Amino acid sequence: MDLFPYAPRPFQKDLVSSIASSVRYRGHLVVESGTGTGKTVCSLTGVLQAALEQDKKVIYLTRTNSQQRQVMLELRKIGQSHPVLGLGIQGRQSTCPLIQRDPELRSGSPEELSKLCAERKARSAEGKPGGCRFFEKMMETDPKEAERYCRDNLPTVEEFVGYCDKKGLCPHELIKDLLPQARVVTAPYAYFFMPFIRHNLLDWLNVPITDTVLIVDEAHNLPEYAREIRSVSLSSRLLGLVRKEVEEFGDPEVMKGVSVMDFVEVAEQRLRAALDEFLIEDDGLIPPPFLEEGLMASFTATSAALASAAKSMMVYGETIREGKKKQGRLPRSYIHSLGGFLLFWLELDEECYVKLVVGGENPAFEAYCMDPSLACQAVTDCFASVHMSGTLVPLNEYRDSIGLPASSKMLTFPSPLAQENRRVLYLEDVTTRYEDIIKDEGIIPKMEDHTVALCNTLDRHIVVFFPSYQLMDRFLQDGVLRRIRRKVHMERRGMPQTELMAEVEKFKSSSEGAVLFAVMGGRVSEGVDFPDRELEVAVIEGIPYPKPTAKQRALLHYYEIKFGRGWEYTVKAPVTRKLLQAVGRLIRTETDVGAAVILDRRAQQFADRLEMSATEAPVNDVLKFFATKGR
Repeated sequence: MDLFPYAPRPFQKDLVSSIASSVRYRGHLVVESGTGTGKTVCSLTGVLQAALEQDKKVIYLTRTNSQQRQVMLELRKIGQSHPVLGLGIQGRQSTCPLIQRDPELRSGSPEELSKLCAERKARSAEGKPGGCRFFEKMMETDPKEAERYCRDNLPTVEEFVGYCDKKGLCPHELIKDLLPQARVVTAPYAYFFMPFIRHNLLDWLNVPITDTVLIVDEAHNLPEYAREIRSVSLSSRLLGLVRKEVEEFGDPEVMKGVSVMDFVEVAEQRLRAALDEFLIEDDGLIPPPFLEEGLMASFTATSAALASAAKSMMVYGETIREGKKKQGRLPRSYIHSLGGFLLFWLELDEECYVKLVVGGENPAFEAYCMDPSLACQAVTDCFASVHMSGTLVPLNEYRDSIGLPASSKMLTFPSPLAQENRRVLYLEDVTTRYEDIIKDEGIIPKMEDHTVALCNTLDRHIVVFFPSYQLMDRFLQDGVLRRIRRKVHMERRGMPQTELMAEVEKFKSSSEGAVLFAVMGGRVSEGVDFPDRELEVAVIEGIPYPKPTAKQRALLHYYEIKFGRGWEYTVKAPVTRKLLQAVGRLIRTETDVGAAVILDRRAQQFADRLEMSATEAPVNDVLKFFATKGR
């Protein structure tokens, strides 16, 4: 505990010791550590104790910028007695000054922006026009000055961007130059789990992966994140963009007598046919060869000929990308994307993927990855790893899902915070169970009545957590906002992070009590802290069971076949985590007091993880609870 910068709370010594021991013996450790255990500082301290002894570098992965900031703040505390250089890095979308000044570039992928950046830097290095003035200024600046600033201040990413902005420097390029000197780097998940970016990060750090220790923060998010980054889709919108690109750059022949537009037209026909034949509500399973059989029949071609045509599209698309790059434009080609999708679709491992047609405003073919371990294989190449979350049980599900060795150590540490400061109630007269709602049209209006009564009677900060945007939309359509006599703030679909945080700050700063509508599993329920009176009541609008889509059924079947625990791993575990994350927003410090009301009779199924009691008068029971706490 030499590095630990605080007076230890209960369990913290054991937690730090367990982490340090696991790293020393090159192990992989999975830990559920309750709210108040100080996961960030404990993991940093434990890993650093061993990493310094072994001369290893630490990569601390987070899902949100606010979590990255917390890493740097804890490093500052550690650094007061044991100086250690830590740096934060984010994607070019957040740190490149040129991108901040050009809205078109913000939509670029990491690979596209990397190529554009390389072109701009090369022009600057050669003294040609069309370079980057921020990079040019950086080449004239002694990096030792920035290194001293970082060692003295351990800045957050935002603070480092501000420092560079004042000096006219490029933060992204400068931080890359400083990374070899860093002992700790905190980065988003993408910097490790996307191979292209991971290879760059290791190059910048100037270490092999075997000399790194990995910390995965909020690890319960990792399996679904890993599935998403390994999934691919071909949407109606993308096919439309290919059409526009063909109009601008020409329609090359990619197979004898067959052009790119011929592929687009057949793909659109097959998509319409799939929607008509297989779509059930949100999505539908399609026969694995459905798309390629349509293409082969239309062009009288073999699957090998289709693969060759896809490669030709990628070659043609690459010339478009190169041309745009030289013009200083985003090096993007939709023809290249179409070729890449087709090649992947033809060659994917059908054991680990399911092929779907997805409906909605932008219908698509999707190859959904059911095995997150495909994206997580590099974890076991690290010297050691630590995976932490406040909601990770069952730990064996997480271990198995991401492919950690069966010998990986698994530990749980309870929260040291006073649980009597939190009251959880549930109602038995409502539920969001689909079959019950179909039978009784009065259930949703009854939930709305309970919600309005709680929001109007309790003069406190209240977050209303919905299991989906669909149910939130139903409340809005029914006019619930007109009935609530308080300011209601919203977490909306696709809301930019800056806009969301501004809305959350308005909610927090309200002096009269306010209401915030949010979604379980979203950014508010997992990435935002509400200390003291910033949140006192959580209204949970039903249990967030996944919709029984074709994708969800396929995932359950895959886990049943692979682990024999399909329902436990793909339904109960993620639902429990979402529920606990939402309720967990209430108690973040020793002095917090809060009450949760779950509007679903099925809540009692989770009594093994969450102490709760039934209520018929939620408003009165919540008022009584706060009265007993002097609040």
